[in-house]
Amino acid sequence: MLNAVWVAVIVAAAFWVVGVCAAVYVMVKAARLMSQTTAAVTSLRERQDLLIDRASATIDRASEQLVKTDAITASMDEVTANMAELTGRVTALAPLARVIAASAGSPLARVSALAYGVNRALWMRRPAGRRPQPAAAGARALPRPAASGWRRPALNGGRHDEAAP
Repeated sequence: MLNAVWVAVIVAAAFWVVGVCAAVYVMVKAARLMSQTTAAVTSLRERQDLLIDRASATIDRASEQLVKTDAITASMDEVTANMAELTGRVTALAPLARVIAASAGSPLARVSALAYGVNRALWMRRPAGRRPQPAAAGARALPRPAASGWRRPALNGGRHDEAAP
């Protein structure tokens, strides 16, 4: 028969087997956790390398843009200097511009406008056969009046009037 010592040994052996099974289960779970952690760290390292490469490319492009900006700034400094020089020249010519503007209403300008108007009126009154022809093909000719019997557009809302014969 079983005495109390053998029962205690069997109970202790059973607890030992349960403890060993629990320890094996915990170690298997820990091994899985370590492998997943290793995979996550490896993935982070790959992403880190990609991120560093992209950051380096971005810094290179920013550096190129700064070089272009420096060139534009130097060009703008040159434009500013040229504008200052042009302003000085225009300021020097301002009295001449005032003289020209004042002479626009002068008697000479009025006489030349009158001469042009008289010349144009005489040219339009000439018969078609006696009018001088333009010298070059690209020369601009004055508009001819409508011939008799032809309709010409009127300025009264698109209606046409008959030309007097």
